[in-house]
Amino acid sequence: MADKREGSRRQKRLGYALVALLLASSGVAQAPKRLPVAKGRTCSRVVIDGKVKAGESFVRLFAGQPGAGMELMLEALPSGWIVRVLPAGVARGQHDYAELATPPYRSVSPLLISTDFSFRAQDAVAWNPRRFRYAANAAEFDRLARLYPGVMGSDAKAEAEVAGLVGSEPEAELDILSSAIAPGTADQWRMAAAVALHLADTPHEVVAGAKPTPLGRIESLEFRVKLDLRAGQRPASGLAVEQIPCNALPTS
Repeated sequence: MADKREGSRRQKRLGYALVALLLASSGVAQAPKRLPVAKGRTCSRVVIDGKVKAGESFVRLFAGQPGAGMELMLEALPSGWIVRVLPAGVARGQHDYAELATPPYRSVSPLLISTDFSFRAQDAVAWNPRRFRYAANAAEFDRLARLYPGVMGSDAKAEAEVAGLVGSEPEAELDILSSAIAPGTADQWRMAAAVALHLADTPHEVVAGAKPTPLGRIESLEFRVKLDLRAGQRPASGLAVEQIPCNALPTS
C-alpha cells in the first residue's frame, strides 16, 4: 500500500512539473531556448490563417502535396477544439503527430483550446500564444508511438527517451487573433489561473445574452499558426512562407 501511495505521489509531482514546464514554454512565461542554428542553412516556416465557429473543424495542407503531405487540423470538440497534425492521404490512427510530440499525455495541453480540465472559456483563450511540436515524419512518429505505452505506464526510461526525442522535433505556434466567448462562472482551476491574467492581452468579445454556465463556451476563433519545416520539407502551395535559420536538426 505504501508503494502505491508513493507511486501516486510521484505521478502527481511529475504531472505538476510537466504542466508547469508546458505553461512556461507556451507563451505564458519565457520560452525555452531554441536548438543551435546550423550555419549557412535556411528552412521554411509556413503561416496559416483560419477561422472556426463552435462545432466546425478546420483542415489545411501545410507541407508536401495533396495525398502525400502533412495537414494541420483544428478538430471540433463539444468543449472547443484540439490541434492535430496528420499525414495527408493516410488512414487516421489512434494518435497524431502533434499529440505524441507534445507531452504530457492526457493532461493539460497547448493542443486543447477548450474547456477541458476545468478551464473556463476565458481561461482557454487567455492561454495565448500556444507553442507545440509535431513529429517531422512517419519514422519519428513511429518511434514516439512505440514509447507511448511506457510513458503511460510511468516507465522512467521511456519518459526520458521521449523527452530527448521531442526536443528535436519541429516547433509550431498558434496565436489566437480574436475570439467570441460566453465566459464561465466557476472558480478557476489552479493551472487555469496561470493563464487567466493574460485575457486582457488577447483580443476577444463577450457574447451578449449567453446563458451563464460554470465553464462557459468558446463560440468562435480567428487564429494564425506558424509551423517550422525541416530542411528538405517543401511548403504546400498557396501558403505564406517565411525563411528562417535551420535549427541543428536532421533533414527529413
